Amino acid sequence: MLSQKCKYALQALMVLARENSDQLLLVSEIAERENLPKKFLEAILLELNRNGLVRSRRGRGGGYALAKPADLITFGQVIRIMDGALAPLACVSVNYYRRCDECRDEQACEIRRVMRRVRDAIANELDGTSLAKALADGKLPAEISA
Repeated sequence: MLSQKCKYALQALMVLARENSDQLLLVSEIAERENLPKKFLEAILLELNRNGLVRSRRGRGGGYALAKPADLITFGQVIRIMDGALAPLACVSVNYYRRCDECRDEQACEIRRVMRRVRDAIANELDGTSLAKALADGKLPAEISA
């Protein structure tokens, strides 16, 4: 399950993805558009900035924008940054692997095999869905061709 922090990060990134890449948005603008708590959003945007997904400028005319094109930022990247592993069990995680204490033989473990397939399906979907793709998927066919 996604944490609230991760969900807010995705919401903020989607707001930025809808904007012109040169347009900087204030934290208060993003918070207002998505009805998010401003203080919490500030911390989230700082973390996204540290991880290279957004860029910021201070002072007059400052704010936040995506640091790279929306088609290069995936849901999988964001979730790993904010919440860690995508896998339902640590023993099937690619990036956060940890052996199960109670498992005698990982290769023979039926639970691990099923959870690995679940992890792979989740990762395929999330790593294959960029912010740009999510925006395009949400548009009506008439909007796409316009």
